[in-house]
Amino acid sequence: MAKVIFGAWDNRVIDNREKKIFEIEDYPEFTNFDEFNPGNPVKAFFGGHGFFIFEKNVNLLDAAYQHMGRVTEESCGKCTPCRVGTQIITTRLKRLIDNGCGKDGRFSKTEITERIEEIREIAEQVRTTSLCGLGQTATVALLAMIRYFEEELIREAAEGVCSLPQKGTTYVSAPCIEACPSRVDVPRYIDYVKDGKFTHSLGVILQKYPMAATCGRVCVRFCEIACRRTQVDEAVGIKILKRFVADHEKDLINQWFDSYKPVETKDPELKIGVIGAGPAGISAAYHLLLRGYKVDIFEAKSVPGGMAYTGIPEYRLPKSVLSKEVSIIESLGGRIFYDQKMGRDFTMSDLMSRGYKSVFLAVGAHKGKQIGVSGEDVNLEGYDFGVDFLLRLNRDHIDQGLPLKMGKKVVVVGGGNVAMDCARSSLRLGVEEVHLVYRRSRAEMPADHEEVEAAEKEGVQFHYLTNPVQIFSEDGKVCGMELIRMELGEPDESGRRGVSPVAGSEFTLDVDQVIPAIGQAVELGFVTPEEDHIEFSRWGTIKCNDDTLMTSRKGVFGGGDAVTGPATLVQAMAQGERGARSMADYLTFGRVHFDPMRRMSQLVADVQPMISTGINIPVKHEYRVKLRELDPEVRKRLFEEVEKPISVEEAYREADRCMRCYRVYSVITEQ
Repeated sequence: MAKVIFGAWDNRVIDNREKKIFEIEDYPEFTNFDEFNPGNPVKAFFGGHGFFIFEKNVNLLDAAYQHMGRVTEESCGKCTPCRVGTQIITTRLKRLIDNGCGKDGRFSKTEITERIEEIREIAEQVRTTSLCGLGQTATVALLAMIRYFEEELIREAAEGVCSLPQKGTTYVSAPCIEACPSRVDVPRYIDYVKDGKFTHSLGVILQKYPMAATCGRVCVRFCEIACRRTQVDEAVGIKILKRFVADHEKDLINQWFDSYKPVETKDPELKIGVIGAGPAGISAAYHLLLRGYKVDIFEAKSVPGGMAYTGIPEYRLPKSVLSKEVSIIESLGGRIFYDQKMGRDFTMSDLMSRGYKSVFLAVGAHKGKQIGVSGEDVNLEGYDFGVDFLLRLNRDHIDQGLPLKMGKKVVVVGGGNVAMDCARSSLRLGVEEVHLVYRRSRAEMPADHEEVEAAEKEGVQFHYLTNPVQIFSEDGKVCGMELIRMELGEPDESGRRGVSPVAGSEFTLDVDQVIPAIGQAVELGFVTPEEDHIEFSRWGTIKCNDDTLMTSRKGVFGGGDAVTGPATLVQAMAQGERGARSMADYLTFGRVHFDPMRRMSQLVADVQPMISTGINIPVKHEYRVKLRELDPEVRKRLFEEVEKPISVEEAYREADRCMRCYRVYSVITEQ
């Protein structure tokens, strides 16, 4: 555990300068601050709320200079305090660092004190008058140094440094970026929307994944949950703007990639195999192709997209949108082989014998889970796993126009987005009654709240705090379900409240179709653990190194639902990007290199619990743009896309609500 010598964070001051190292108490917040990477201690950390020094030989002036230097690089230039003030500060800090080393002579302590006071005044003005979060937080650490530890700055300036800068890393992020699994630079692509540069905006998103229009429709919006605009009124419509730029530029995307040539094409012998054309596999292939590798994807189904294709209904994600974005892979020179299932049509050994030097396993989690109640039988007529139901819906009914047999009264069990998709799709297929059963309260339901509201408007009947007890059947057909009321208990260690049945509260629903949508599992059999040397967790997922995503077999990596268990589209794409980076390192260097930006993100996450105060931003209340939707009574009868795109004028207005909450973080390290 790192020892804090001194520092200040949100006006919490720690000063152990007069103590010996063994006398300094441990602070549990800094458990992960010992090393930046193996053998490389973290000596200091700086952020938008203050700073901490972990070793006595850190030069504060140089650390502040490096920190403020990154701020000047990131300033958008739209307001004078941040654009000019930060440049003046860095220039004056450099002059203090070089005191006595140049032709300008040496400052006296009085002059040093005066110059530090000038820096303080400018830093305070930058903090209080800048128009966005970058400028408003950029000088907080510097001001804390001057306020609480000015004597250290005066001493360092009086002695002069005249040496090379300290080793360190700077990192720029924002709450929305950190919340996004793919770390998309949200404020930057919104800035480009503000400026009318929609092509540039889409380019920022495409740096992270190819499925921008898809994500702009079905993303669960971790970024909006973290958006600091919620402290004023409502989160910025980040997903809405993503869809806007992707749809606006849709005719250009494939043209870009048709003419794209990697800067350096890799050795054609370095072939890579990707197993699964879902979001994780597509993302991995995309980033590997951009790096110049030859990539082949093997897909078990006859269509690409994984759960994005087979599990998301047309009214949320038109298949034409998804197909166009997947086609980017072939535009980049990748190949997709359909109806090729690992373990059935080929093995890991087959791939290696064909010359594939590395493999990415992204097989997904397509196997439904049983409820586990009396009378449950997967062979009953009227019993359908949610994932199987949605697959048949998309493949047979939507794509081929084949009729899909449904009961008159359907019960869906589950509380996630898959359950909502099953319930809403059932209505569109002409079901008379759709009941949704969830064992917890609505507040704890994991589905996107907008999906829940949409289902309610369309007529789905919700049964909260209710759990299945038994499935009734006659002549091999579902005919009903017994349920029981539940009550919430006290929160457990994770903060989630347990549930328990209420004695005597059983009741029966007369239904002729049951759709369990309580989760999915990996369908095993695609590898033989003993022969292929691929290990699995006790949950039936592929075991991978948390940092590199390499499996127990050297050169074989994994990602997506097959590793994490059922997750979201953006989480799967993020794993694809990480896997691609690790595979490129492995093929180039024989090992996976340390990623300093990922490590900085971990440190930023570690300091979040220490943040007790926010930055006061005077912002006019202006609520987000309201999406236009098909009328519930109309849309529940058809599979046309429910949400309609926003206009250019609405995009400008929504983008202007972004407060550009960038933060600069810095570390000083030994190496």
